[in-house]
Amino acid sequence: MAVISTSSIAGYFDTLAKLLHDAEATQVRNVSVPLETAFSRIIDKAQTAHAMGQKVIFVGNGGSAAIASHLAIDYAKNGNIRAIALNDGAALTCLGNDFGYDQVFAKQIEMQGATGDVLVAISSSGRSENILNAVRAARQHRMYVVTLSGFAPDNPLRGLGDMNLYINSPAYGFVEVGHLALCHAILDLATENGSP
Repeated sequence: MAVISTSSIAGYFDTLAKLLHDAEATQVRNVSVPLETAFSRIIDKAQTAHAMGQKVIFVGNGGSAAIASHLAIDYAKNGNIRAIALNDGAALTCLGNDFGYDQVFAKQIEMQGATGDVLVAISSSGRSENILNAVRAARQHRMYVVTLSGFAPDNPLRGLGDMNLYINSPAYGFVEVGHLALCHAILDLATENGSP
């Protein structure tokens, strides 16, 4: 049986808290902005999209796909913001078979995306080709793009969004939990559900 100490648990949570406090936000051309500016701009874009009859589209692979699904329902149910996650199994397998896995999100954006939508592209590494292609497809539709990434600070996804949120860690667990926490904070603080 694994032995996990109280100090190792405290260390894990301390590391996670520090990574969240140190999360970085950048705009185009890698211009740094304070997190509060990034949060305000992202929720404003999402609410504006909804008010104009548009939607927020979440994409991610693996754990990030689970985060995308979680956030889509929370933004819709708790934030009253039209939101979807593009990770339906039949769509992914059909489009992966017909066009290649690197196109599974881009093709859905081509079919369902519209000018004024917001794309939230989530990739721990920032190197997933299907996520990068989703951003390219979103640009074709003139969508506002939010990226969430981690691992290397110069990962390709981090430079592609209108707003880019970055967790500076090489560990999947910390990056994935960090991405979920950032997106929840944006929604919860905007709807006053995040009061300490």
